[in-house]
Order: sequence, then structure tokens, then C-alpha cells
Amino acid sequence: MSRVIVVTSGKGGVGKTTTSASISTGLAMKGYKVAVIDFDVGLRNLDLIMGCERRVVYDFVNVVQGEASLKQALIKDKRIDNLYILAASQTRDKDALTQEGVGNVIEALKEDGFDFIICDSPAGIEKGAQLALYFADEAIVVTNPEVSSVRDSDRILGILQAKSKRAESGDTAIVEHLVLTRYNPERVETGEMLSVDDVIGLLSVKLLGVVPESEQVLNASNSGSPVILESGSDAAQAYIDIVDRFLGEEKEHRFLTAEKKGLLKKLFGR
Repeated sequence: MSRVIVVTSGKGGVGKTTTSASISTGLAMKGYKVAVIDFDVGLRNLDLIMGCERRVVYDFVNVVQGEASLKQALIKDKRIDNLYILAASQTRDKDALTQEGVGNVIEALKEDGFDFIICDSPAGIEKGAQLALYFADEAIVVTNPEVSSVRDSDRILGILQAKSKRAESGDTAIVEHLVLTRYNPERVETGEMLSVDDVIGLLSVKLLGVVPESEQVLNASNSGSPVILESGSDAAQAYIDIVDRFLGEEKEHRFLTAEKKGLLKKLFGR
């Protein structure tokens, strides 16, 4: 049975598309058939992170508007079997997406046997974001350990609980998960960032994983590769753990505490 997952956030720039790319890639690496859809019409960043921007011929809006078939628009990833990308349009307005059209695309993906349909939502609460979450079975809320980011995520949680198809039909609620990105335990100790416990306490959502603050994320994005493929990096390991927990595996959380430096490291910073 297909599972529709929205990756969402209240604030922009928190690592939502990076998370969508890595989780969809990680699920496909596990053997699942995965489609990841970019709902951010007008900006279109997912295809850049996935490294397929030069292969975009038809996009999500073309399919919704009946200008292309889903088969024509889906881009098969060259690195990972069973992974497909549906890019957003850079030239259309967000009003080009309709609830009926989005629903038709998601139903078609289900009929094509996709195990997971990942909806990469734009930040905020405007139309594109609401359409991305409307058909969701589960939500991955991405936030930074900052008060403004957490506050905006809390607002998104309210919308998930009130304006999804499940909420409207009185069905079981969307299952909510939390991914905390750009986490730096040393800055938490100095009071510059909220702690994991602070964020969980404010949002009351089960933690799926913590992604440490890392240049590896930016480097991977610039090279057109999901960071989960960056072998040996802390960020890659964090997303591997997140995928495992999402699939039900019990794994201890990492990257929560600051590394204890020895005398030489304190003296020389190495």
C-alpha cells in the first residue's frame, strides 16, 4: 500500500528539500519504489539537489494541466533504482496547481505501484504548501533549533491537524515526525541554540532524527547529489538513521552531545 509523505516546514531555508532528497534516496536504496515531487512552483530546487536539472522536459504543472503524461514527466534517477523525480515548474504560478489535479497525480502514482510518494512542500502556509500536505498520510516536519523556526513549525502542525484530507473526512490523523537540522551541541551548551529536549517540548512531536550542522550538506547540494550518498559524512549517517527509524527500526539517536576535546585539541583546535 502506498504511503504519501509530506516534508514540510513553517520557515524557509531549514533543509526541507535536502531532507526530501535524502529520505527519498534512502528509501529507494532499501528497495522501495519512490517518487519525490517538488511542490515549490516558481523556484524548482529539488531537481538541482537530485542532479537532474538538465533532464527536465515536462514538469509537475504540465501533468496537472494535462499537457504531458506522468510517464513523460517522471525522471528516473541514474544512481538509484526505483527512484523517480517530478520537478516543479520555474515559469508557472503556484495557482497552476489544483487540488483535483494534484489528487489525480498522486492516485496515478499509487496505481503505478509506488511504495512511497514524497511531497517536498514549499515553506509556509500558502496554496502550494497546503496542497502538498492535503493528501498526506504522514508528515515529516523539518525545523532548526531556533525559536522562530520552531514557532513556525508549530503553526504547520496546526494546519496538518485541521486542513488535510484526513482531517476533513474524520479519518485517523496524519502521523507526524520531527527532523531537527543544523544542530550544533556546542552552541546549545552556550545557549545560542535550543536543545533537542526544548524543541520536542515545544512541538510535542516524536523525534525522527537530528542532522548535525555541516558543510557537507551544502557541498553535496552544490554537486547535485543528496547528502545521504556522501559516504562517511556525519550528515549522511544522520539521514541513514532517519530512514531506518522511519521504517520502524529502533536506533539510538546520535549527534546530540558535544564532542569532549582532549588537551591537545583544546590547545591546537585539531
